[in-house]
Amino acid sequence: MNTPNTPESPRFRLGLQDTFRLLWPYGKRNFMSQIEGIWFIVFYLIIFQLLVLQLPIVYAAMIAVGIFIVAIGLMFFMEGLRLGLMPLGEIIGSILPRKSGMPIILLFAFLLGAGATFAEPAIAVLKAAGSGVLPDQSPLLYSLLNDFSGQLVSSVGVGVGLAVMLGVLRFFYAWPLKFLAIPAVLVLLTLSFYFSQTPELRDVLGLAWDCGAVTTGPVTVPLVLALGLGVCRVVSSGNGGGGHSGFGIVTLASLFPILAVLLLSLYHYTNNDYYGASNYKGSVVVATQSETKNTSTTEAGVKLVAISENEFNEYLKSGSLPDDYKLDFNGGKAELVDGKIIVTDPNLIVKKVYSRDFKVIDDKTWDTESSVFEQFKEAFIGALRAIIPLCLFLYFVLRLVLKQRLDKGNDVGIGVTFALVGMALFSLGITLGLTPLGGQLGSNVPLAFAEVVPWGSDYSEGPLFGDGHTGKLVAIGFAFFLGYGATLAEPALNALGDTVERITVGAFRKKLLMQAVAIGVGLGIGAGIVKMAYNLPLIWMLIPPYALVLLLTWRAPDSFVNFGWDSAGVTTGPITVPLVLAMGLGVGANVPGVTDGFGILALASVGPIMTVLTVGLYTQRNERIAEQNNLPDPSIELDSETTELGRT
Repeated sequence: MNTPNTPESPRFRLGLQDTFRLLWPYGKRNFMSQIEGIWFIVFYLIIFQLLVLQLPIVYAAMIAVGIFIVAIGLMFFMEGLRLGLMPLGEIIGSILPRKSGMPIILLFAFLLGAGATFAEPAIAVLKAAGSGVLPDQSPLLYSLLNDFSGQLVSSVGVGVGLAVMLGVLRFFYAWPLKFLAIPAVLVLLTLSFYFSQTPELRDVLGLAWDCGAVTTGPVTVPLVLALGLGVCRVVSSGNGGGGHSGFGIVTLASLFPILAVLLLSLYHYTNNDYYGASNYKGSVVVATQSETKNTSTTEAGVKLVAISENEFNEYLKSGSLPDDYKLDFNGGKAELVDGKIIVTDPNLIVKKVYSRDFKVIDDKTWDTESSVFEQFKEAFIGALRAIIPLCLFLYFVLRLVLKQRLDKGNDVGIGVTFALVGMALFSLGITLGLTPLGGQLGSNVPLAFAEVVPWGSDYSEGPLFGDGHTGKLVAIGFAFFLGYGATLAEPALNALGDTVERITVGAFRKKLLMQAVAIGVGLGIGAGIVKMAYNLPLIWMLIPPYALVLLLTWRAPDSFVNFGWDSAGVTTGPITVPLVLAMGLGVGANVPGVTDGFGILALASVGPIMTVLTVGLYTQRNERIAEQNNLPDPSIELDSETTELGRT
């Protein structure tokens, strides 16, 4: 049969409109999945500020645009991870343990953990957090976030790298997670207690513990889990928990960065090279006008502030002295007349007592004059530095170490491009939207119980509910429901719930796990506000919950320990971390006596571990009681009763 002379294969060309029609449902679905994780947080924050605090949203249009850019950026970034980084990680994770020796596997694990940390979007937020720290109040903390910011991020990366190495060793040698987590937490609490005894070291505790939450983000968790699951398949043995051995690596990746930051802080403290110390080589910060407008002096134990020109003019008109004044006089001739001391021609000096030290958001945190194009350019350069080295590392390991090729027609190149664009857009949206929103709400939340300068204003207001416990309870309640609702909106929590319900054969229901995690996060963020509202030392807030967690961990079976500790990882998503961090810094800047707002993320991480382990032990106890009593299945008992009734 003769074949007609036709072209080899017809090619279909789609126009711009047809291409848009094909891609629109796909893009819309991914975009809406990101909106589902954002809308509750944003809506809740706006409603609280408008209705409870009765304050307008400053720069509302720009914040709305920023939040929209965040959703677009997350859409591209998560799709880029799925198409680009995840395939590389899964291939290497499944082949490397079979073709390489232990030293190569451990070296790869270390480099993977460190490289993934640099690519985390929340790391950029951590770098920018230093602008709100006052060097005179927290010199070591200021130097870590400004003078040694590169060392800070590197130490966090080294901590994650060591954690992934230890996690791989744990999979090979079937070590139970509790035998690693309990000693690690005891060391961290001991170091933290030592730090709490020294003012300079005490200030860095919140930052160190928050760094553990920053690392378990959308880049680190999938990649290290891919490696861990690949190792688990090869060794074909669990840690006593059977199919649960894939859990636990995220826990170690959140503990070791805390240790790394504490050791880095101790190193600089002993070297005396932080701000104001004898070996400090950086530049001394000169206060700007906005920072010095309330600068006070101390005289005979009383803080004083300069009387303004408006207050002086008011005195000339009405003769009324400023509030909280101090009157000094000298000179003149004193006489005792009719039992009274009469001073003739004295020199009277009226001084105003400094009653409240307001802090103003630094210009670096929110610069309305900066160019959006320049900000995107900086964000894109930062994305290149974070994504490209990690992708090149994975590709070289695949080609040079494992001698593997990527399948033809793969989408790794498109995925890397999406990840770059997505991370740049996400960083820009954080700068324009979530950071100003979280910062101004955090600055305004203390208005419920203290006199503050509202964000973007130059006058003080409050307290709305008095300076007693009522206003503080309002702020604590706001923080609890923020953490509760934001956690339920995290997509990773749904995935974790499905996994836990499957591996526990329905003993730990998905809905029960989600509620336990959400309540734990809410309690943790609420505890963070308690710490700042009452100006409590962070160590007081860390030791009790972690002591309870250690007790629960020791008593709980390995399966519950594994996913109970890893449940803290789902609370630190790409939206929650920058928003809660900005809110915490804002609250800390406006509560009298509080030097910084770090520590909320640390408490938000320990909360779900505590609640999940508690619920898990309670569930196990009920099952054990049912087995001991040989209780029949309720459904069988109901069927027998129905049959008996039918016979009657």
